[in-house]
Amino acid sequence: MKQYHVCVVGIGAVGTEMVRLLKLRKFPMKSLTILARSERVEMIDGEPVQVKVASPEAFDGMDFAFFAGTEGAKGASQTLGWEAVKRGCVVIDNGDDFRMDERVPLVIPEINGDALKRHQGFIANPNCSTIIALMPLAPLHRAARIKRIIASTYQAVSGTGAPAVKELENQVRAWAHHEPLKPEVYPHQIAFNVLPAVGSFKDDSGESTEEIKMRKETHKILGDAAIRVGNTCVRVPVINGHSISMNVEFEKPLSPEEAREILARSPGVDVVDDPKHAVYPMPLNASGKYDVQVGRIRKDQSADNGLVLWCSGDNIWKGAAQNAIQIAEALIQAG
Repeated sequence: MKQYHVCVVGIGAVGTEMVRLLKLRKFPMKSLTILARSERVEMIDGEPVQVKVASPEAFDGMDFAFFAGTEGAKGASQTLGWEAVKRGCVVIDNGDDFRMDERVPLVIPEINGDALKRHQGFIANPNCSTIIALMPLAPLHRAARIKRIIASTYQAVSGTGAPAVKELENQVRAWAHHEPLKPEVYPHQIAFNVLPAVGSFKDDSGESTEEIKMRKETHKILGDAAIRVGNTCVRVPVINGHSISMNVEFEKPLSPEEAREILARSPGVDVVDDPKHAVYPMPLNASGKYDVQVGRIRKDQSADNGLVLWCSGDNIWKGAAQNAIQIAEALIQAG
């Protein structure tokens, strides 16, 4: 098997998992280079990792570059992404800077892998919540065509990055010791609380940037701008693993039983649906798993041809690092 020169740009929460997953999934690497703003040594799983300075010249000879920028992070792919492409490197970007760019395919391999045929050297990873929602929704859309989605997300603090995870842990310890809980990463206490605001509010629509992303990215990935999407994105005091509640209205009738059969055959989806025996998707169980779990599948009593679903997925794996690596794997497989 051919082997490739690979680099990961950024070594935060997503970049670290990219390094782990490249090894875990036995990606055919001839070399692995870690790039960031400054040269230093980082520790990953107890082993020292050399980090080099990200510069245009660093992409010379590279085959794949995974830009690990977390949601809202600016800079690396804007500054270096297309420069890497010019040097013959395929860029797979986890950031949001180019997702809606017409030149750039926005890809979940199990759903719209054919879009990779049109890439110009630069491919975008969708938003973590969009990926987790669409893994079960796309197969159902193909079967009965979705008309409307109403979603509420329950997003883990790892989606904000390592400092947010530390903040939640510190606040829980402070609460246990009857000490003040200091918010720094978030505007309010996150421990034992929920924050109905993920992303920022840049206009007068009342929607957050995260909510806008889910709508626009759903349209682009499914290739159907007629789908009506309403959602509320919420940060919850969970370390890792996003969950989403979805009320979905279809053009054609689709029973819960038919939906379960379709989803059971869908790659990357794990049907976990026996609520009478307390079996349903949970972030605790979905964290560290490749597949997105879906359950609580039932008829939506408020709409004709409607279903209600609940899903959980690892926002750092399938929602970010894993999906990016799967894109590269699909490119290799396609030759």
